[in-house]
Amino acid sequence: MAKSTSVKRTLALLPLPRDLVLLPGVTLRIPVSNRPDIAALLATIYSKASDQSRAESPVTIGCVPLASPYLSKDGKQLIDDGKEQGDADKQVKARVGLTDPSKAGDADLFSVGVLGRVNGVQGRRAGDLALIVEGMERFQIEKFTQQKPYMEAVVTIQPDQPVNPQDAHIEALFSELKQSSRQLLALVRLSALLPRGASTAISPILARRLEIFIGRKEIDDAGALADFMANVVECTHEEKLLVLAALPVNDRVERVVDILRKHINTMQGNGRMMTISSSNNINGIDSDKLKRLQNDAIARRGNGGRGFPPGFPGGGGQAEEDTNELDELKKRIDEAGLTPEAEKVAQRELQRLQKMNPAQAEYQVCRNYLENLAEIPWSKMTEDHFDRETLRRARQQLDDDHYGLEKIKKRLLEYLAVLKLKQSVNADLETQIKMLTEQAKEATQDNKASADTAPRNEDQLQILKTKRMVDKSPILLLVGPPGTGKTSLAKSVATALGRKFHRISLGGVRDEAEIRGHRRTYVAAMPGLIVSGLKKVAVTNPVILLDEIDKIGTSNFHGDPSAAMLEVLDPEQNHTFVDHYVNIPIDLSKVLFIATANSLDTIPPPLLDRMEMISLPGYTTLEKRHIATRHLLPKQITTNGLESSRVELSDDVIDKIITSYTRESGVRNLERELGSVCRSKAVEFADAKDSAALEKYNPKVMVDDLENILGIERFDEEIAEKSSRPGVVTGLVAYSTGGQGSILFIEVADMPGTGRVQLTGTLGDVLKESVEVALTWVKAHAYELALTHDPDQDIMKNRSIHVHCPAGATPKDGPSAGLAHTIALISLFSGKSVPPTMAMTGEVSLRGKVTPVGGIKEKLIGALRAGVHTVMLPRGNRKDVKDLPEEVKNGLKIHHVEHIWEALRYVWPDSHWPGERHWSGVEPRL
Repeated sequence: MAKSTSVKRTLALLPLPRDLVLLPGVTLRIPVSNRPDIAALLATIYSKASDQSRAESPVTIGCVPLASPYLSKDGKQLIDDGKEQGDADKQVKARVGLTDPSKAGDADLFSVGVLGRVNGVQGRRAGDLALIVEGMERFQIEKFTQQKPYMEAVVTIQPDQPVNPQDAHIEALFSELKQSSRQLLALVRLSALLPRGASTAISPILARRLEIFIGRKEIDDAGALADFMANVVECTHEEKLLVLAALPVNDRVERVVDILRKHINTMQGNGRMMTISSSNNINGIDSDKLKRLQNDAIARRGNGGRGFPPGFPGGGGQAEEDTNELDELKKRIDEAGLTPEAEKVAQRELQRLQKMNPAQAEYQVCRNYLENLAEIPWSKMTEDHFDRETLRRARQQLDDDHYGLEKIKKRLLEYLAVLKLKQSVNADLETQIKMLTEQAKEATQDNKASADTAPRNEDQLQILKTKRMVDKSPILLLVGPPGTGKTSLAKSVATALGRKFHRISLGGVRDEAEIRGHRRTYVAAMPGLIVSGLKKVAVTNPVILLDEIDKIGTSNFHGDPSAAMLEVLDPEQNHTFVDHYVNIPIDLSKVLFIATANSLDTIPPPLLDRMEMISLPGYTTLEKRHIATRHLLPKQITTNGLESSRVELSDDVIDKIITSYTRESGVRNLERELGSVCRSKAVEFADAKDSAALEKYNPKVMVDDLENILGIERFDEEIAEKSSRPGVVTGLVAYSTGGQGSILFIEVADMPGTGRVQLTGTLGDVLKESVEVALTWVKAHAYELALTHDPDQDIMKNRSIHVHCPAGATPKDGPSAGLAHTIALISLFSGKSVPPTMAMTGEVSLRGKVTPVGGIKEKLIGALRAGVHTVMLPRGNRKDVKDLPEEVKNGLKIHHVEHIWEALRYVWPDSHWPGERHWSGVEPRL
């Protein structure tokens, strides 16, 4: 059998605080505060370690306890007060009150210590830092070589001698050690069931773990098991020093068995000291004297910093508290309804957590992970109870909350109807499945089922189960200008469906991990926004609003958050969405995602393809009037402390506020202006009430009062001209700020020149190109328009023209004024005026074809408001007229044209053009 040999080496020594003893296999927390020797020691050994190869052994120090005044420094004999003491022992006795280990000298230290491996420093605050040291092997101090700034000595490493399995004496001792350990643990379990007269050293759940640990130990681990049990049970400082000084395994086991027997005897309430020896003296140590010294030692003993083996939490109330929290966590996991895959992962992590030391950093990481798993709604849903009134209630809810928006209301009602039908089909299938199951049970009980009947019933059951309809919620994208009610519409949807609502703002999200979560290996890892939202609502089928999805960040060094949304918003993939933190598939298919965006330009095409887009255009003036009357004005009246009868605004006043003080797509500014009006009336009402002159208060707000309340008009409204002149045409415009349209005058003047064209009025590039196309067509057809006498004559040879659009402070752009420019040029060159009450919109091509444009609804409402009677539109915009309000259709005469020649007939019906006969009225498509 190989023998272990002792090795001499020079070792940096760390004196342990009073009553702390480090044993091999034990992890100890050593307070660092007010210990300058520890700082100097660590600085030196880490600087040496950095100069050496990384493959060498870890950083180690010698941990030496303070000597006891009741034991010799080598731990071989007790010191009695009535006997002579040596000089060294007298010094120890005199310094029994020493509490600062940094001031200890060589005479204050025990002669035996333990080689410790430094595992790191724990603690967040400067006064709470502790050095984590794990015991490895015993050593004996030979001589001290240094005292300051830290102690250093030549030591002899004393590894445990191998145990001879055939030795009957050590075998008996080892059996007694295991038996005593089990007996003590059994008493601890029993004491947990009794009234708590005295606190036990370890909790019952830890006792069960220790029993399993002890049972797995073999005789080769006798010395390690003895150190282990000496650390687990409550020992005095002297008892631990005796165990530390017992270098032979036999002596160590005997001393630990004696300690265990003493604890067993104490717990049983028996005053007799039971030992495995017939004598009260074991290896020269009188246990009766140790017993007399125990009370004195306990008074000096501190509970803080007591070491425990790696993998086991500390004893006492903290362990019981941790145990109760783990039981509560396990109960929460069992009640969470996890999927089979999540259940498997949770049980594995829970087993790891139970075996882990709470002082380890991984402990809190594992615990946080399990708490997140328990909080995620894996199977809990909001039940959708449908009845005959469901669709009617939902339609009423949407109409009460929002005016207009017929497309989105229609889509949401379709979704609700589909859900209702699916639930009805599934309910019928469940009834049939239940009926077949009951029939099969009855046939089995009556022994009437034949050999071929049972398989047939089973096949029918499987077919019915496959017919169950799965709910895959759509991914809706509401696109529209700000203030059009996209976010509030999503809340109304949740209310109409009876589901929980959660809003996630994606504006400014630049990190992919914010969507998919951080991996658990990172510090402060946490789930992503999606999983966090599910945890908050605690159901699997909420309505989640992804606000401002067009403002999500693009690809950068943190990843691509827009690409991370692909799996979330794909109905074919999101039933197995994997968050990086959870790392388990989560079903998002039941979540109704509603995304909002102001523009589609910044949304990547792959992401846009996964969503069902519904456009919310800006509100028109008529819609704003209804919204203000039904929603905004009553809300502002109540907000400002008034009653509905105290403020009266006519439609003319509201229209004036809309057209002259706001020019926006939504209604936010309109609500602010209405709030200003209500506050002004609140001041008048309060003054009248204070002066007891309520009869003088006038609740009506007139149009003339708006300038005093809101200030000077911010926007001027274009009004149709009363007279006409050649070269002036009325066009139509929809403002880019959204929601409103109006008329736009286009003025063309000629002058002597060389064919130069001047453009003014803050025209954009597209509008400038429209002027060039219109001029080219007129120049090409000048002879057919009877503007020249010779087909080869250039109408612009001796003249220059100036095209101007008034209101130069307003930017103008877009393909919508080509037809008006063409008519204006023809009017100028021919000297014929265009009727002032006629407006037109549309783009033209070089062939003279009139192409469709956008914003028809806003333009025609603005035209009616400006006093226009007749409007010319491209034939391709005929479908847009169907969405116009009835009052607009009845108030305007609309002509649809396909070519410039056709438009000329409506502008000047009494005029005839030479080239008109060449146009057949049918535009070729080749």
